[in-house]
Amino acid sequence: LKQKILHAYLVEKLFLLFEELAEKMNINIVQGKGDFIGGMCSVNNETYIVINKVKPIAQRLNVLGFEFSKLNLNNIFIPPALRNFIEDLQQDIFNE
Repeated sequence: LKQKILHAYLVEKLFLLFEELAEKMNINIVQGKGDFIGGMCSVNNETYIVINKVKPIAQRLNVLGFEFSKLNLNNIFIPPALRNFIEDLQQDIFNE
């Protein structure tokens, strides 16, 4: 039970860190329902990352990580846990 609670806390914390990063970068995170995976798009000069809130949290985090991994994050402070998550996704994509 403790492991499940810890895991849920860490997952929620990562999600909150992504929301903070999005705010710093003027990116809107939109959670919707439907038959889609999610991703980044621009509408009227505003950037959005759309995620499917009915998908498992791990998939939503992967969409966020994948989309942020495409951006230049060099001059932005990102908490180490979040930076590691994004870099690990980049490595996984690079190694496929």
